This record gives sequence, structure tokens and C-alpha cells, in this order.
Amino acid sequence: MSFNELRKGRFSEEGRVYFVTMVTQERTPYFTNFYMTRKAIQQIRLLHDEEKVYSYAWVIMPDHMHWLFQLNDNQSLPKVVNLFKGRTARVLNNVINNKGKFWQPAYFDHAVRNDECIKQIARYIVANPLRANLVDRIEDYPHWDADWL
Repeated sequence: MSFNELRKGRFSEEGRVYFVTMVTQERTPYFTNFYMTRKAIQQIRLLHDEEKVYSYAWVIMPDHMHWLFQLNDNQSLPKVVNLFKGRTARVLNNVINNKGKFWQPAYFDHAVRNDECIKQIARYIVANPLRANLVDRIEDYPHWDADWL
């Protein structure tokens, strides 16, 4: 799916919960490096602490990440995603001494409807390492968090 196709119909709403997926450039498995992954997690937590979003759940896989969050006041989905991607790209490119792109330009988003269960989406997100056969138990995968689990 092209970048423009992903943007069709995208609507950003303050207070809305979004399920977002971001993929590294050329699906490079940067997040097999523990230090780099923890640096990316710091940026998720920073956006939460700055009250730009309320993070419900996230998981960082070797070449992509899933994040479930609620937009706070005066925030838009593109603004938050661009802020996250920009911050992580600067920090992580510095770690690997790279000047190229870190993330693919597009991202997938799903605006969570009122009738959807946020807890079920969070469980789906954190179970990604199990479905990818990276671990046998979610407790063995270090790069996830969720409000309820």
C-alpha cells in the first residue's frame, strides 16, 4: 500500500484512541539491538510524560512497532507520529552513526471506535512477539507494556 493510499480518509480527533503501526526503513531489524530498543521506548514514555498522548499499550518488534494511545488536547495524529519518528530517528541514527532515513514515511493507523474493546486491542498488540515466534511466553519479551497486563 502506498503512502498516499494510507493517508486517504485519515482523520485526527483529540481524545480519540488510535492503534498505530510504524515500520523501519526497508524493514531493517534495528530493534534486535537492546540499547536501541530501550532508546525508542524512552521516546514513547517521553510523549506520555509530556501529556501529548496517554499510552495504553505498545510493543517494539525487530523491524516495526505497534502503539495504542489516546491523543490529548491540542494534539493531532500526524503531529504525534511525526514527533515520535523525528525524535527516535535523531537519537537512533546517532547511535548507529547513520544519516539516512530510519522509518518508512507512512504509518498505519486505526481510530478505535466506541464499541471496540481497548483491552482486547492491547492484548493483541502485546501478543505480537508470541505470534512471531520470538518467545514462548510474553513475560520473556522485554519490549512491551500495557496498562492492564
